[in-house]
Amino acid sequence: MEFKHTSVLFEECMEGLNIRPDGIYVDGTLGGGGHSSGICERLGEDGLLIGIDRDRDALDAASARLEKYPCRKIFVQSNYSDIKDVLDDLGIEEIDGALLDLGVSSFQLDNPERGFSYMQDAPLDMRMSQDDDFTAYDVVNTYDAEELRNIIHKYGEERWASRIADFIVKARKDKPLETTAELVDIIKAAIPAAARRDGPHPAKRTFQAIRIEVNDELGQLERAIDEFCDVLAPGGRLCVITFHSLEDRIVKDIINKRINPCTCPKEFPVCVCGKVGDIKKKSNKPIPPSAEEVEANPRSRSAKLRVAEKK
Repeated sequence: MEFKHTSVLFEECMEGLNIRPDGIYVDGTLGGGGHSSGICERLGEDGLLIGIDRDRDALDAASARLEKYPCRKIFVQSNYSDIKDVLDDLGIEEIDGALLDLGVSSFQLDNPERGFSYMQDAPLDMRMSQDDDFTAYDVVNTYDAEELRNIIHKYGEERWASRIADFIVKARKDKPLETTAELVDIIKAAIPAAARRDGPHPAKRTFQAIRIEVNDELGQLERAIDEFCDVLAPGGRLCVITFHSLEDRIVKDIINKRINPCTCPKEFPVCVCGKVGDIKKKSNKPIPPSAEEVEANPRSRSAKLRVAEKK
């Protein structure tokens, strides 16, 4: 299957990164190389792009797509949360900018074999890296009802989490659940018909929750934002695109903490802890896609871009 993905907030990201032709830039979620193509276009021969992805297919597709650009390029199969280890292995201490485009690529969503989509029947997989052993099958068939309820409620913000968890546990007593279609049918049965009439697809939130659990997405994001801020050179920029409130809240909270790391009690008239912020925001509010972009690419609708700069 050809690796296709429409990069969201493309121009906004390029502006946010403020790319220097001789700089070092990291695309921590390389995907098919869409955003990286924009970075490479703006880099000279002395510039360096470091592309990181967990997905071997993404690395192969991006390396082929970016081959035509004259800048230096290094591709690494890893998790973006391991950015310090990646840079240590390359002998690089600081970078001039980084981009994280969170969530699932269109290629992964549209490839039935990967099991991310509730619109196509496929094995229960949802791994962003095929080298991982833990899959959606394991979550659905081994977690007890309380564990399922917790992740569906927390990561999917699903009001019917308890019913869905109970229906899953009941259904798997006969045989293990093996496909996305089986799971979708169970979710539909668990959610009352009246609640299914409005809003997104009834399985959307549960699938999101299971995907986040399988790939430890929020835990890795929390570690990564701090680590990327640490490795930015003065004036370096970090651009992060999120697609749901859980991700955006983590990014916002960590950036705010880096802006104001003071640990003094609020009643203190002046700061005595001595902790000084090393990050500043480039925009007070997250940047949404334009109406034109949403019309052209409906998957961009929920995207938000936050940009921070190292002092």
